[in-house]
Amino acid sequence: MRIAIGCDHRGLNLKQEVLDLIAEIGHDYEDFGSYDIAPVDYPDVAQRVAEAVARGEFTYGILVCNTGIGMCIAANKVNGIRAALCHNHFTAQLARRHNDANVLCLGESVVQRDMIKEIVPLFLNTDFEGGRHSRRVEKIKAMEFIDKPSQHH
Repeated sequence: MRIAIGCDHRGLNLKQEVLDLIAEIGHDYEDFGSYDIAPVDYPDVAQRVAEAVARGEFTYGILVCNTGIGMCIAANKVNGIRAALCHNHFTAQLARRHNDANVLCLGESVVQRDMIKEIVPLFLNTDFEGGRHSRRVEKIKAMEFIDKPSQHH
């Protein structure tokens, strides 16, 4: 399993904990930055990770920022991405089982550190259930190709 991971300057510490955990579990990863506390724009990092996942170069992506919200919004703009903001084992497991999420978003200032050792492995190892959920995920996929409304000024 290959994991693409990225963060902004506000997610640096949690990203390092996640990298250590991924290495401990035995998965390969690529770190898309940020690498220090210099301010960066989270949409840039989210786009790089999400596009790499959407191209099939990675099995999953993991994005970290202060709350996880900005990364999640940005990643979900990329066709083929179903990013989920998860705070505990329940949300991580259902993001995979019911939504076939392929990018996990975490908030460094939000998620409890002791939950990381549950959230990350559950997200990475939980299979999509399919069944009634497949129909719903297909509807989400279909929305990606709807023409955007024209902008009238």
